[in-house]
Formats: sequence, structure tokens, C-alpha cells
Amino acid sequence: MMENPTAPPHPPPIDHRQVHLNVGGSRFETTTTTLSSTTLLLSDTSSPHSIFIDRDPDSFSSLLSLLRRHHHNHHHDHCNLRPLLSDSAFYGADSLLRAALSPPPFSGLDASLASTVVPSSHPFVSAFDAAGDRVSRVSILIAHGGLVSVYDDVLFHLNTFRTHLDLITSIRTISGGMVAVGSEAAAGMHFYGVVSGCHVGSVHWTDKTDPRIYKSKVSAIEEGEDCVYAAFDCRHGENAVLVVDKETMRVRGEIGRQTGHAAKKVAPGKLDWVPELGVLVGSRVTSGAFGFAGYVRVWDVRSGNVVWETSEPGSGMSSGRFGDAMCDVDVDAEDGVVVKVCSKSGDVGLADMRMFGDDPWVYLEDPDKGLKAGGVSGGDGVVCCWKKQVFVGREKGLEVWSRGNGVGGYRRNYVDRVEDAERGLITKIEGSGGGNRLYVSRENVEGVEVWESSRLSGVVSAL
Repeated sequence: MMENPTAPPHPPPIDHRQVHLNVGGSRFETTTTTLSSTTLLLSDTSSPHSIFIDRDPDSFSSLLSLLRRHHHNHHHDHCNLRPLLSDSAFYGADSLLRAALSPPPFSGLDASLASTVVPSSHPFVSAFDAAGDRVSRVSILIAHGGLVSVYDDVLFHLNTFRTHLDLITSIRTISGGMVAVGSEAAAGMHFYGVVSGCHVGSVHWTDKTDPRIYKSKVSAIEEGEDCVYAAFDCRHGENAVLVVDKETMRVRGEIGRQTGHAAKKVAPGKLDWVPELGVLVGSRVTSGAFGFAGYVRVWDVRSGNVVWETSEPGSGMSSGRFGDAMCDVDVDAEDGVVVKVCSKSGDVGLADMRMFGDDPWVYLEDPDKGLKAGGVSGGDGVVCCWKKQVFVGREKGLEVWSRGNGVGGYRRNYVDRVEDAERGLITKIEGSGGGNRLYVSRENVEGVEVWESSRLSGVVSAL
């Protein structure tokens, strides 16, 4: 069949159709391909006249650059991002902008201090939790005094709410939009809505057969598969880990109940759930005039039985480095490894939870002898396992052990610079779950530091 010469020409393919826009008095020309990920194509883009949009032209210019290059210019002032995010939601490009604003995959070898998140009221941090992917578009919750401040995935402040507590010392984000908080100065574990800030419920440890169990305080909180684990401690030395149903907020049972004030009998200060092995790891480190003392205890959550434990200082048979007690402990749940920092030598030890024994520790050694600690001991060392890397805070400095050629497959590098270390003693390090930010808090320093990798990782400047 021959084509009718009088028929109107075919419209250009949608991928090449030109679009004229008038945004707030400024004119823009683009194509339907560029706008395909926005809601602007819902308008009549085939009109020869400009489509008028009563919005800020500067914000639209930035968004148009993002749509064209799929990359955002990160030189914007943080305050100027608010109207940009607002307009991106108007155009239906909010998810695209947030993805462009998110940091690249994190590597401790190329990390630097990107910003510091400081709560506006009572800026000194008592606890924080990197929410990761447990709550949509929430990156970190910061407890300061009895308040909790919530920040979104681009570190904008979402809300601040007051809790029942005067000083929060334990905080954990719970899947489903809740946060659990506890205090070593007041009784109970309390649940709140992350976004609403409303009180949802409370859990207290009680025992009708034992009148000593009352006004128990919380020292650690962890989320399990369908429950919340919380370490409770009462003034008479009784302590236990309660298993709390996430839906009903009722206590299902107890794990590891014990009595005593000795270092290996106190309530856990950390709880880590390892889903692949079905175990809960509890640890606690205390310090005093005679140095550090601590323990690691692993429970099978189905039976509640202890499957492995160690305490330091211990006998020479149970510790390969007698007298060099742990000063901090963390768990790599993905690899099933317990990591500790020694208080005297500052050495880092790993124990594979699949091969526990009397002395399961393998101590990391860097093949580059020039990167020795330089006389810096473990002291108040802090350790964090995240993204198959081990981050260690030694006094004021921050270092990373990453997979390399060292003993145990790790190699050490220093993360911070001299001016970073001068800010103060590191008290906590935590990675952001499914995100790409490392959070660091320091003693008597306002806010939480946010560390990110550079987008120019591996690029050497020719200037």
C-alpha cells in the first residue's frame, strides 16, 4: 500500500520530541526522554507553546541537570537543598534526587568527615542508632538527654520528641516504624513511633516469685527476627535478657538470668543477634582501678542455653594473652565473627563463632611494620564491624582493618587526619546498616560525626 502524500507527517518519536517549559518566568528547552522519570509528561508536551509552571527556576535548573546527567552537583549549601527536595517531590523526581544525594559505596580506605549532625536542643549525645533500612528514609536517631531526634536519608531533621526518660542510654530502631529506648537511670523499656513520636507501649521486668525484681533498668536493646531482646538489670544484682514480642509488646521469656556483681555476672552492655546461626551474643566491659574486665556470652535463642562464653582477665588456659583484657567487643553478624580490642596492647582479635574453643582468638597483624600503633595502647578502644571492615577507635584516632594480605586477611590503614583526632575521645562507632555512612561520637563533643567515601575515589588530580 502506497503512503498517502496528503497525510500529515508522523510525529517524532517520543524520545526526540522537544519540550518548551516556562518555570517561574525562565524558559527551558528539553526533551521527553529527559523528563520521562518525572510527572511533567502528564501535561500536553506536544503543544507548540511553553508549558508554564509556577515554581522556582533555580531549583528546576538543578533538577534538569540531574535528569540530564544522572548526577547531582554536591556543591549546594545544605540549607538550599530543602527547597530543591520540595520541588523534586512536586515534579515526581524525589526518589531520583535522593538517590543522587546518597553517598557512594563506603570504603574505609577513602573516607573523610562529611558533616556533623547536631541536635538543636541539648546537643550532647547520650546514645544513637543508625537506622539503616529498618525504617524507610530514616538514617539515624540521636538520643540527647530524654529527647530523640530523627534524621532522614539526606540527614535533614524530621522531628524531635520527648520520652518518659530523663537520660536515654540505650536506643534501637525497630522494623515497622518504632524505636525502643531504655536508661540505666530509670526503669523500663519504652516504645515510640519514629515519625509520630507517640508513646506506643512499655515493658518492665517483673517476677511474682521474686520480690527483688522491680524497677529494673535497661542496659542494651537488640532487634530479633520477630522479637526485641532487652538486657534488664535490677539493683540487687539480678539481671536477664527479656524476649519481647514486637507485635504485642509482651514478654515471651527470659534468657541468661544470673545474679551477682562480679564483672562476668553483670548485665550485658551490648546485644547482637546473628540470624544465620540463630544465636544472641551478649557482652560487657567494665573498667576500674585495676584495669578492664569483660565477658562475651553466646546463647542459642531457641533453647536459651549458653553455647560459648569467655571472660577476661581469665586463666592462662582460656586466654592466649593473659592480662591483656578486652576493652570493647563487637559482632560481625554477616560473617559470624566476634571482634575484640585488647586494653593493653591495642591488638585486635577475631573469633569465628563456627569454631569456638578454649582460645579461638586470631590476632590481626599488619604486614606493613611502619603502621604499628606507635606506642598507643588499647586504653578506651572502641570497635565496630561493618561492610567486612573492622573500625577501631584508639583514644582519639580512627583506623580501619580491611581485607588485604595481613594475618587473618586484613590490613590496617588510618582513616582520620591529625585535626580529626584532636576533636576528642571516640566513644562509639556504628555503620548505617544498608546505607553508606559511618557514624562516630566523641566524649564531651556535640553531635554525631558523619563519615563518607569520596565520589572521586581512585581519581588522582592533575592540578
